Amino acid sequence: MTNGRVHSFETFGAVDGPGVRYIVFLQGCKMRCKYCHNPETWALDKGDEYSPEQIIKQATRYKSYWKNGGGITVSGGEALLQIDFVIELFTLCHKQGINTCLDTSGNPFTREEPFYSKFKQLMEVTDLFILDIKQINNDKHKELTGWTNENILDMARELSDNGKHMWIRHVLVPGITTEEADQKELRKFIDSLNGVDKVEILPYHTLGVHMYEKMGIKYPLMDTPKPTKEEIEQANRIVVRGE
Repeated sequence: MTNGRVHSFETFGAVDGPGVRYIVFLQGCKMRCKYCHNPETWALDKGDEYSPEQIIKQATRYKSYWKNGGGITVSGGEALLQIDFVIELFTLCHKQGINTCLDTSGNPFTREEPFYSKFKQLMEVTDLFILDIKQINNDKHKELTGWTNENILDMARELSDNGKHMWIRHVLVPGITTEEADQKELRKFIDSLNGVDKVEILPYHTLGVHMYEKMGIKYPLMDTPKPTKEEIEQANRIVVRGE
């Protein structure tokens, strides 16, 4: 039995998957996105340990509220860093008829073993993948997150090839993801995929700045404004609606 390191829980999540959901935020992330609003989730060795059974026991107290396809979502941090735990948790969920959703940035994905075989197991017990695509341009992605995006886009193709349901999310940051050419390239990539049920633009915000201050870390985008109505509309027109 594999325990997971958990940062926190949300009992009535309404945006991270269909219906009302119990959300498990796992600890640990290797990406360093400049706009990250949860820097306290970065450390791999923090958080409280829970077994899959403990999570199920806690979550199912709220099962009567899981209407319209609700269930359990595992988020982060980066949930794929604890793939063994997620597989065990979602396997138990499926045995109990609970809808499962994974919210991920895809950064740990690789076709190398043993990860790739584990990922195939994970696909079998995951009903929906919510994939954050930070930047479609590889160089800009590395500048934004510290990592390249080839393996992330490859994971999206793997999900597509295996008939998995996906939601694609994209954070709109002025000067970083507002370029029309990048947005058109992202939409072109989305159009190449099967199984994308929803595309969402998430406007940049600064709600996590206080946590950087608390942790003694300099916030990288202190001078970056929130996106304008025009920028949001352009992103929705190109990326979401494909116009």
